[in-house]
Amino acid sequence: MNNTEKRSCSENKISFPIIAEDSICCSAATEAQIIIPGLDQQFVDGTINASAGNLPQVSSKLKWQDIWGTFKARFGVGRMDYTVDPGLYALDNPDNNSPVFVTANYKMSFDYLRRELPGRNAWILVLDTKGINVWCAAGKGTFGTEELVRRIESSGLKKIVSHRKLILPQLGAPGVAAHIVKQISGFKVYYGPIRAQDLPEYLDAGMKTTPQMRIMTFPLKERAVLIPIEVMAALKPFLIITPILFILGGIGGPAGFWANAFNYGLFAVLAFLCAIIAGAVIHPLLLPYLPFRAFSMKGFALGFVATIILLYLRNINLHTGTGRIESLAWILIVPAISSYLAMNFTGCSTYTSLSGVKREMRWALPFQLAAAVCGLATWIGSRLIT
Repeated sequence: MNNTEKRSCSENKISFPIIAEDSICCSAATEAQIIIPGLDQQFVDGTINASAGNLPQVSSKLKWQDIWGTFKARFGVGRMDYTVDPGLYALDNPDNNSPVFVTANYKMSFDYLRRELPGRNAWILVLDTKGINVWCAAGKGTFGTEELVRRIESSGLKKIVSHRKLILPQLGAPGVAAHIVKQISGFKVYYGPIRAQDLPEYLDAGMKTTPQMRIMTFPLKERAVLIPIEVMAALKPFLIITPILFILGGIGGPAGFWANAFNYGLFAVLAFLCAIIAGAVIHPLLLPYLPFRAFSMKGFALGFVATIILLYLRNINLHTGTGRIESLAWILIVPAISSYLAMNFTGCSTYTSLSGVKREMRWALPFQLAAAVCGLATWIGSRLIT
């Protein structure tokens, strides 16, 4: 996920769309033409003949291209284009009695679903969520009632299966009004487990979930997998700001330009890097154990600790005015940056809600900006003191 997508994920927890039933009926009625996903997509193994035409056939076994694509998406490479064509897919060799799973057209969501169904014959109905995963798309409304009804019609699903059951991921529930889907399309919505890995057990139990399947956790592994894309997002401004800090470090001071740049400038770059590590790496790893409820405060606390360690290792002479001013500058800058980066995780965490995130941003962003600007001005001022 990219940053924009992640920060909006919390919307799905409290956002329930208001839908005009008549408008869905009209939009579905106008979509009479059968739309078949592209057969030339690299993950498509073949075709299966159905009443709606030759539909793409996929396997539960991922290819190396799928694994490589997921790896790149985790680092933000080609993330916004990591999609599959919306429509109906055949997983192995389904028939008219096979279950129908609904997912998003974010390829990672599509791959994770089919990967967990080895040896199962099923239909996969992919909604057009604009390349956003199920959880986030439900909050945005793209994984929603209108799109689901429209896709049922455009895929020809009614002619392909004899039953009228759809299995949706539980995290897509906030975007879908199940009773309206039933009234308009005739398909009954069943919400499966939160995790795709529980689907085999869910199916074997007669489409019944256990209490554990309904619990959304956020363990270390799930937090750690978010780190690469945050680091990559922070790396871009880091590469731009680094030479600026290096040059500013060479201005003023007791020695010549290059001596000052390699002393004060390199330390400034190191401090900036430590702020990124504190906010984008250490924060998600230690998230449940850090003090304070607000993510911004968790990041600020980590940044403050990192600053104290940096200043101790630098062995700044606090008996001089220059030393005290420089120390104050980094005490303001580093926690402000780490606090901002830590707040990025509010959108993907199970601990937050949309209202809480908005409330936190109203006071945290001005605070972070003021601290960073004041700190930078203080540091530049310290460089001009000889």
